[in-house]
Amino acid sequence: MLGAGVLGSGLAFGSDGRVISSSARIVIVGAGAAGLALANRLDRSLDGARITIIDRRERHIYQPGLTLVATGAWPTGQVLDENARYMPRDVEWLKANVAEFDPDANCLFTDEGQRVDYDFLLIATGLHLDFAAIEGMSTELIGREGIGCVYDNPEHATRTWAMIDAFTAQGGVGLFTRGPGGIKCAGAPLKVTMLTEDLLQRRGRRGAAELVYNSPGKGLFSQPDINEFLKSHFPERGIGLNWSHRLKGLEAEARRATFATPEGDVRLDYDFIHVVPPMRAPDPLFNSPLAWQEGPFADDGRWLEVDRYTLRHPRYPNVFGAGDCVGTPIGKTAASVKAQVPVAAHNLLRVLAGREEDARYNGYTSCPLVTARGSAMLVEFDYELKMVPSFPVIDPMREQWLPWVMKDRLLQGAYNAMLRGRV
Repeated sequence: MLGAGVLGSGLAFGSDGRVISSSARIVIVGAGAAGLALANRLDRSLDGARITIIDRRERHIYQPGLTLVATGAWPTGQVLDENARYMPRDVEWLKANVAEFDPDANCLFTDEGQRVDYDFLLIATGLHLDFAAIEGMSTELIGREGIGCVYDNPEHATRTWAMIDAFTAQGGVGLFTRGPGGIKCAGAPLKVTMLTEDLLQRRGRRGAAELVYNSPGKGLFSQPDINEFLKSHFPERGIGLNWSHRLKGLEAEARRATFATPEGDVRLDYDFIHVVPPMRAPDPLFNSPLAWQEGPFADDGRWLEVDRYTLRHPRYPNVFGAGDCVGTPIGKTAASVKAQVPVAAHNLLRVLAGREEDARYNGYTSCPLVTARGSAMLVEFDYELKMVPSFPVIDPMREQWLPWVMKDRLLQGAYNAMLRGRV
């Protein structure tokens, strides 16, 4: 999710701070946070270039707010916006979706059969939530039979809140899951778990519920210090931990979940379950030569292949990427987008000016790890998994009120400024 780093300033717009004259055809795929931020930065930095952004979506969702909608802290409307409010006037908006990439021919094809040629391509497609990888699961089940999922859209979050609201009133067994591999905002499943436990406490119903967090691996968080904190914090709050439990299937009407474990399949009954599906690159990217062809980012989700520091494609040097779709060790959060976009835009501008790219993404990501309503930890780290705090007065290892205020009141405005390419 969006962290404090979004409040910092970005790189200069042009390679030397000036507008660059260019007749290049630049195509941006995706009108989410990364795509809009790229479009605004490039639009202000270039004179004469033809910039096209391709995405059919007209609605814009403030995804960092979905955990708050799903746990009753925010109304649904607070995360809804329109892409038109952030689309640069001089950028062509092609309202279609990409069906196929052909990087060898420097073109792509839309789902309406249109061929779009480019000189430079920026990919910011976001990712695909692979609900079909869980047997018996579909998005139609969210909000029914005790099933919730915070991801993807406000409707899912709103229906999840209905399930959490009912569960905390009635009690029973609550199961919480995390998808294997790289996922969007890896802190979200943890936040939903802790906010549900907090709500039970507030309602005086904690004794009526058993909560169990099921990790597909042997940890809870990639940053080692926070991982150790959570491994003790969850048991202190009476939240059970099942290691190496990957959600494999659901029997919705029976309210039973099947988990794959090293010892074989395990079936657990539940009254509420928070489902986090595996995530991967969207089909057009997944099936294209632009995806990683080997290695961990190919095996995990066939993410976009980029140099982790320059965000430039190593095999197709006129291609750059940013956002959830890129195959890097860290970074599927809005805070990562804030750090990646200036690097990708700056390096493209350097190339257009006939220079070498010189900006580097250090893996910065951030998670305001909400532990209860009114309390959070501001966790910021980089590729080396070292803490890189933006505010020395905030101890990342302490639950505090200020990170909650940032999450609840401040970061959405900073996010909107990021969309306009201002930070």
